[in-house]
Amino acid sequence: MLEIVSAHGGLAKKYKIHKGDRILAFDGYKAEDELDYIYYDSKPSFKILLADSKDNRREIAIEKSEDESLNLVFKKAEKIRTCRNKCMFCFVDQMGEGMRESLYIKDDDYVMSFMCGNFVTLTNVSDEELERIIRLRLSPLYVSVHTMDGDLRCKIMGNRFAGKIGEQLEKLTSAKITVHCQAVIVPGLNDGENLEYTARRLFAMYPYIADLAVVPTGLTKFREGLAPIRDFTAEEGVAVIRLCDKLNAEFGVNFLLPADEYFIRSGKELKPVDFYGDFSQIENGIGMTSKFIAETKDGFYKTKLKKIKRVAVITGVSAYETVESLCKQANEYADNLQSFALAVENCFFGKTVTCTGLLTGGDIADALEKNYDKFDCAIIPSNTMKEFEDVFLDNMTLKQLKSRLKGKKITVNKSAETFYTNLIKG
Repeated sequence: MLEIVSAHGGLAKKYKIHKGDRILAFDGYKAEDELDYIYYDSKPSFKILLADSKDNRREIAIEKSEDESLNLVFKKAEKIRTCRNKCMFCFVDQMGEGMRESLYIKDDDYVMSFMCGNFVTLTNVSDEELERIIRLRLSPLYVSVHTMDGDLRCKIMGNRFAGKIGEQLEKLTSAKITVHCQAVIVPGLNDGENLEYTARRLFAMYPYIADLAVVPTGLTKFREGLAPIRDFTAEEGVAVIRLCDKLNAEFGVNFLLPADEYFIRSGKELKPVDFYGDFSQIENGIGMTSKFIAETKDGFYKTKLKKIKRVAVITGVSAYETVESLCKQANEYADNLQSFALAVENCFFGKTVTCTGLLTGGDIADALEKNYDKFDCAIIPSNTMKEFEDVFLDNMTLKQLKSRLKGKKITVNKSAETFYTNLIKG
């Protein structure tokens, strides 16, 4: 059911659709969420089962051009589909206390996968929901596969129904639904021969299985009572990269996409930006570093500052060398600029968590206070905060951080294109 909170425009008036009305069904199918409306609103003809505030019902046959819209706005759904798995590497299970409430929600919602690129497991999707995905053409989807070995997938995900993944993916790809996949690699379980088996099974469904992201587990210090798994070694990182290279050469396409973390921690050279195509898996930490380097360098130009400016650029431990290299190059372009990378150790989650996006406000503030006399201005990456809101993972706000660093200018960098500008003007 979709409750209408706004109904403006000619079509709504024509069909006498009002604020407070509820859409119960489209073409005889139950109206479950806004995806139904988005799909049918793009069609030239369809039927709506409508109920008014007194529950009087009527069916309306809509006739319009494809570029016309009913221009309806609906009450936002409060519930999302949650996950019932017990994945041995689940990051939500490794959260400490005192973080943003939304971070403790285990979402496994195919609606969020389609609309936002969130990864889903499909273990929480019924046969009817799978049919709905196909009927509404929800493409592309992002699916956490991990392995195509059914028994091993059940073990890794702690769900006895997880072994149906092959059947589910074949049904989706047969209907020409594009799927981006990921495999979170647990050393000794789904790497090596098992990863190769998974990649070959998935590539058999190419191009509708568009790619396979190969990413390491994220392990925090909050693992008491959880499955005993370990981080990958540098040698294992090299092995993952080599296997991906071998299979991509055989497939003739860059189908396997190893995470940046494997290259950084193994000391291997990053792939060039053209390796990643349209960067469909960049939110998975894949190609992010290469893209950032290339776009940052494009923004460099010669200039001279009126006086010496010392800028500390916040970064996680894993990206330190990359950011420090870019700072040194920026210093060569801008006279009187003295920028440097400030690597922040993740005390909140533990030293094993090294990416910038998982830094807390408290850890950033502590690092800046310890280096207070070394900088005039600090630049903080926007991915350390909630989108559209200046609040860090630990609920510290940007305003609170600034109050701890009185006398220092704090600038938030939102993209690679603004990196150099923020260094010299921020």
